Amino acid sequence: MSMSLDGYIAGPDDRPGQELGRDGGRLFNWLDDRMSEGINGQVYAEAMATGAVISGRRTFELAGRWQGDHHDGVPIHVLTHDIDPADEPPGSAKFYTDVNACANEAREAAGDRAVLVHGASAARALLAAGQLDELELHLVPVLLGDGRRLFEPTGREHIELELVRRLEGRDATHLRYRVVHREAKQP
Repeated sequence: MSMSLDGYIAGPDDRPGQELGRDGGRLFNWLDDRMSEGINGQVYAEAMATGAVISGRRTFELAGRWQGDHHDGVPIHVLTHDIDPADEPPGSAKFYTDVNACANEAREAAGDRAVLVHGASAARALLAAGQLDELELHLVPVLLGDGRRLFEPTGREHIELELVRRLEGRDATHLRYRVVHREAKQP
């Protein structure tokens, strides 16, 4: 997820026709180097080497459903609150209301490759369910001041993260964290 220093992954008023919100496109300037052999190109290539995608429904719709193909025909798993049986998603996309089923099927589809997650709601749901193993943030040196936050207060216990990689690219610092899953307490 590309994110501003103040925690936003889209500017204010994100909607069809303005999918990244006002000034939210700034969060993706680092992608101008995506075809380079530099750090940004490396990070982009890793994202495109994933074997499945999990997306929140809102992100899926704002992205025009990726016309049924996010990249290389990998399966798209869409977390949603409701499924309309008459709404057939395009390509390999499939709707899920159960976060665990979604995560398990995405992992199975990805095989030995990673699963790419799009959307704040999807990331939060996966994290809350203990289904998020790593979090990769592309931290962009800008303060958007408003918009859609990646994380909102949950009222739950804190979650520990362990930094496993930091790369400095043009217009972004790429941070990868491992989610430290707590062991269940013994009675």
